[in-house]
Amino acid sequence: MTEPARVTGAVPGRSHVWLWLALALLAGVYVRALAFTPVERVQGLAQKIFYIHVPSAWAAFLAFIVVSACSVGYLVLKDQRLDLIAASSAEVGVVFTSGVLLTGPIWAKPIWGAWWTWDARLTSTLFLWFIFFGYLVMRSAVGEPGQRARYSSVLGILGAPLVVFIHVSVTLFRTTHPQPVVLKPQGPTLPGEMLTTLLLSVAVFTVFYLALTARRYALAKAELARAQALAEGDHAA
Repeated sequence: MTEPARVTGAVPGRSHVWLWLALALLAGVYVRALAFTPVERVQGLAQKIFYIHVPSAWAAFLAFIVVSACSVGYLVLKDQRLDLIAASSAEVGVVFTSGVLLTGPIWAKPIWGAWWTWDARLTSTLFLWFIFFGYLVMRSAVGEPGQRARYSSVLGILGAPLVVFIHVSVTLFRTTHPQPVVLKPQGPTLPGEMLTTLLLSVAVFTVFYLALTARRYALAKAELARAQALAEGDHAA
């Protein structure tokens, strides 16, 4: 029988501790970015958004890779926990992808003179946002748990090739989007202090993603336990 605290929505685990740690690390890395990292010579202060934009993109891609992997796992193993992890990761991924789409124009306006261009990478990132927003909408629309998990798993798998396409789009197409400055065959071209700040930001955003996903997964398990307890109570009555 489910414990009363779980039924009323208490969240087990220490996910909130990791979340507060991630927020503290996030604050620290942006103090470093704003106060101790040199201003880029050509782009000026607008380049500082780089330390939010790029780590947000990394976290979004990580989130959707987890969605796809857990979706495959669910279809093979039929383990409900994998479905809950995929759904939790998708919610967090939508947040980070929204961050990418919001911070990009903040940089683009002073550098390109326009908030948005229909560039291959920008457009495909927008498509990714729509795919996974649709994933969440579908989950809320399908009531039967097994059917919801199957449908969302298929849609979650479809997002994986788009993540790969977004990564390689700047090399496949003529694009106004900046070329990679870290993952290059000849090595990073970003100056040392800027590279250190970027890598720290990526690491912190990874912790932030894991903390948010763990928190959402804990909530999802509590919601499921409550729903099952209510269903058992209805049957008993």
